Amino acid sequence: MTIKIEKKITGFKVISAEEKAKQQAQAVEEAKNALERVHEDMERPEFLMGSTYKIKTPMSEHALYITINDIVLNLGTEHEQRHPYEIFINSKNMDHFQWVVALTRVISAVFRKGGDITFMVEELKAVFDPKGGYFKKGGKFMPSLVAEIGEAIETHMKMIGLLESEGLDEHQQKLIAEKRAQYDAAKNGGKSANDAKSGDFPPDAQLCGKCNVKAAILMDGCYTCLNCGDSKCG
Repeated sequence: MTIKIEKKITGFKVISAEEKAKQQAQAVEEAKNALERVHEDMERPEFLMGSTYKIKTPMSEHALYITINDIVLNLGTEHEQRHPYEIFINSKNMDHFQWVVALTRVISAVFRKGGDITFMVEELKAVFDPKGGYFKKGGKFMPSLVAEIGEAIETHMKMIGLLESEGLDEHQQKLIAEKRAQYDAAKNGGKSANDAKSGDFPPDAQLCGKCNVKAAILMDGCYTCLNCGDSKCG
């Protein structure tokens, strides 16, 4: 493309590759800042996408149902993103009604405040019940009902992409499979037990200090967790 210059040239400047890259980065940042973001004054849409999570604890015969509704930001663009907007907790058990309602209102307010809300997961999961926690299905220890609510929120944030899922790599999976095979063979007279259900852990497994699941087995003087792969000797 040829451009005809009809005015007198008073000066010129050659843009270096570094300056060009800086300008492009600045343009991208300005585009991000122009995206729709959550803030306190954002009006609630008529329709919100929601997900419901069931919590059943040995502390009550009635389950808790946690519903998290999301607002969709930048709908129809490449930057489309679901963001938690409000939370509701429902149960037939009225023993915890007062603090559950208060908790849902506070969490919903944090959701609508905007910014980074992922910090709330660790804050909730760090709450301990002075009467002691409980083991949920699968052998995972929950220090409190609040902590399990925090875990449900964490699951939701991973589902919508606000948090990254921390999966085991191929090496860890192979190590866990080998340790499980060795343990089963030792317990069954040299024969590997192939009838165990997927996800089940040995009944005599110990509580893992890292993932809080009863999945740590003792092999050759070292505890290895069959759930997260954490290993500790001595």
